[in-house]
Amino acid sequence: MNIRVRPHLAAYIWRRPMRSERGMHVLHTFANNDHVPYLSWFAERARAEGGVRYTFIILYPERPRMLDEMRGLGFNAEWIRYDDRHRKRGMLRALPRLWRLMRRYRPDIVHCHLFDDTLPGLIAARLAGVKVRVTTRQDTGYSWLYAPQWVFADRWNMRLSTHVIAISSECRDFLVQKEGTPAHKVSMVHNGIPPGPFTRQDPAVMARLRERFGLAGRHPVVGTVARFIAWKGHRQIVDAARELVKRHPRALFLFCGGGGDENSVRAMVAEAGLQEHIRFTGWIDRAEIPSFFGVLDVYLHAAEMEPFGLVIAEAMMNAVPVVSTPTGAALDAIEDGVNGVLAQREGTALAEGVERVLGTDARAMGAAGRATALRLYPFEVMWRGTMDLYARALGEQA
Repeated sequence: MNIRVRPHLAAYIWRRPMRSERGMHVLHTFANNDHVPYLSWFAERARAEGGVRYTFIILYPERPRMLDEMRGLGFNAEWIRYDDRHRKRGMLRALPRLWRLMRRYRPDIVHCHLFDDTLPGLIAARLAGVKVRVTTRQDTGYSWLYAPQWVFADRWNMRLSTHVIAISSECRDFLVQKEGTPAHKVSMVHNGIPPGPFTRQDPAVMARLRERFGLAGRHPVVGTVARFIAWKGHRQIVDAARELVKRHPRALFLFCGGGGDENSVRAMVAEAGLQEHIRFTGWIDRAEIPSFFGVLDVYLHAAEMEPFGLVIAEAMMNAVPVVSTPTGAALDAIEDGVNGVLAQREGTALAEGVERVLGTDARAMGAAGRATALRLYPFEVMWRGTMDLYARALGEQA
């Protein structure tokens, strides 16, 4: 018996082989970044191992670096011009393009990450008939604390998602308790980093940094790495510095980063008369960050509702004792007084946290923190957790 197949149906069958023959197809959306290290690590791992193929859609005002990087690794990559200074209009314009690309590529899974790609990305995926829609909440609590007009949209995103990745226990609890996300939707998968390149300290670089920042004779040297935005807590660290220099006149704080609040923080430092005790380093080259951690006596983090805080994991992996507010990666990893110190988000409490480190065996505390971070936060754990979630989600649809 002869069976005739219509040309358009034959083309569809050719485009859509069974998943078992081609591996799962995951389409990532990401906004406001032209390079995302952990997506690069996922792509490199997938290229080496097979079993999963990727498509990347980047929403960015200029042609992103990621476009050529992902294509060079053999994966699809698309760019939608998007400027977050015109958020509402930009998302409306991006929506039909996202829908068309999802209809073209027909992924098994759409995985969204930041608010600006998640809202249009999930709507487009739903309209395109994608059954598995995963959201990683990388911006937990931001709308709740700083943009309440968008809380309704965060809740809408959680409704549109079939699966939600919480990157810390604080994130998971917030999603369930504050946003009303059904607990069965939420899986916790910590962010992770490849320990090798992120712990490669160079003695020559460390010597150059000590000279550059004038560290000779300064103790303690306390550092923080963060954008100058309200939730990172630079103002609270300035308050802590005011307390610490009373007892440690040679103390020095290094603020590594940049951002919109930098000028106001500089004004606060000047008003407190702390110019000789707080130095603004700007951003330090990514390859030199492990060596930056190596010149610190204490790493201090004062964020409020930090979704995760990769720099906390990095500092711990580099064996520098960490004092942090009880949030994100710190809350999940630190046993207070054993492998780090947890302190409330207030100047006096943060200063006392630093004093606790200085009054104990800081080297042993740093070593214990390193062991914990290497167990909880390597990229391997993030990879396995994400792949397991994908497999489970697709199994539910079978």
